[in-house]
Amino acid sequence: MQECIFHAFVHTTQHPFLKSYAVLTIDPSQIPTKDLHQYILGAVAPRPIAFASTISTDGIPNLAPYSFFNAFSSNPPILIFSSNRRVADNTTKDTLKNVEDTGEVVINVVSHAIVRQAALCSIEYGPEVNEFVKAGLTPLPSEKIRPFRVAESPVHMECQVENILPLGDGGGAGNLIICRIVLMHIDERVLSEGGRIDPHKIDLMGRMGRFYYARASGPAVIEVAQKVTDLGIGFEALPEGLRSSSLLTGNDLSQMAALTALPAPEALRLLAEEEAVKMARRGENAREALHQMALLALAQNDPERALALGLLGE
Repeated sequence: MQECIFHAFVHTTQHPFLKSYAVLTIDPSQIPTKDLHQYILGAVAPRPIAFASTISTDGIPNLAPYSFFNAFSSNPPILIFSSNRRVADNTTKDTLKNVEDTGEVVINVVSHAIVRQAALCSIEYGPEVNEFVKAGLTPLPSEKIRPFRVAESPVHMECQVENILPLGDGGGAGNLIICRIVLMHIDERVLSEGGRIDPHKIDLMGRMGRFYYARASGPAVIEVAQKVTDLGIGFEALPEGLRSSSLLTGNDLSQMAALTALPAPEALRLLAEEEAVKMARRGENAREALHQMALLALAQNDPERALALGLLGE
């Protein structure tokens, strides 16, 4: 493995607090799949979890969690998850056989309340085993397809399988299972007063590398509101002194760069007349003091004032 890993050093001058740092470079063709797998999972995270419910042609239910999963279209409503070939022995999983045979699957979401039960279903039981029983979960009849829903999950999506796309024939190769939602069920207890899914109420779990998970509720959930139709001025419109600030991060500067125009001269004049601003500009470290005030303005959700303070620092 040592021969396929390369080290390099990167130096960035965008912000003084970003020093030179080492970079690990990996050639996928030169590293064991099991090791590459862990690097990919550690980097592409957190990933949503598809708790896939299928049924065999003999009528045996199957439950398995898959974190190679996401939503890819709203019209038509398409979900895709991948059932990978096992790295150790290149065998395929019961879920893949069931969807190949029946063309149906229920995608249940995994909340914190059932994450351990979902993990239990990742054990490689034989095809004759019903994971609903093993994990103590309640099968709920679907309305349009045969596989059962997981009653304890807050959202169930009944799906028809549109296509299965094999990505290779070696251990670790994925099989993309492209699913069209034909019916969606949402526990109303996870909805906000406005009828939208509340992230704190649904309390979803995400998968990371190795045995790590992420809980998407509480302080872990932040709002990043960004209007995509209003053309921001961009970083290049910010003065160099602001871009090279030792206090303001890229996230801070982005809030100013998203503004559609620089502050008007009159707004700058009025701001410069404020007593606190006057004192900051007279100090020995005027620019730093104004950047501190800009940070406070951003904390108060006022990027216009933050940018104006930054301009006065120039």
